[in-house]
Amino acid sequence: MASNREELMRQPELLPKRTESGRLSVNVGDTERLLSTIGGGALALYGLTRGSLGGIALALAGGALIYRGVTGHCNLYEAVGVNTATGAQSAKSARVEKSVMVNRPVEEVYRFWRNFENLPRVMSHLESVEVKDAKRSHWVAKAPVGTSVEWDAEIIDERPNESIAWRSLPGADVENSGTVRFRRTDGGTEIQVTLEYTPPGGALGATVARLFGENPEQQLEEDLQRFKREMEGSGGQEAA
Repeated sequence: MASNREELMRQPELLPKRTESGRLSVNVGDTERLLSTIGGGALALYGLTRGSLGGIALALAGGALIYRGVTGHCNLYEAVGVNTATGAQSAKSARVEKSVMVNRPVEEVYRFWRNFENLPRVMSHLESVEVKDAKRSHWVAKAPVGTSVEWDAEIIDERPNESIAWRSLPGADVENSGTVRFRRTDGGTEIQVTLEYTPPGGALGATVARLFGENPEQQLEEDLQRFKREMEGSGGQEAA
């Protein structure tokens, strides 16, 4: 039986593509390369500190991510014809939806949320929010491995005490959009948040984020519980 090397020699199209200078062709976008390098380094370090077979496996996986980030080449992408360096295939967006019941009047709940600068008090993944005008604001959020991401957002639809819809503006580190709805109930207010976002680096970025505890679905659920405690504990009082 022919070896894998002999098979590759007979079918050179299976070999990784290289440029005229002999370097591997770049088919991974800059953001994804950065995430691969950072995430791979952290994963490799974590694996090495475990001192077990599982740790060695993690270290090897981290090394592969580092290689991917440094060279900008992904064999899997090449096999399936994807090139995120040129935008040949856009990253898939993700959708998260969560809700919570708050034992406060809808007017108070809406007013607290609408002052976006209040939100970092109850949402652990947010570092800061700066309101620029009635429609636009600047957001800074925590990212894996001690980094952060930023974006400008604008309100695209607003119905007082009912709903707020937004979307990020061009140039955002994380493209995102969503709606928060406020529904009056006998016991207070039901809040329903729907969030759509494109992870930095696409599916790889989402996977690396989860490895380090940055799971948007879990984060949103925990943040809504903090919001509930803040509203029910303080009565929704905030600075004007």
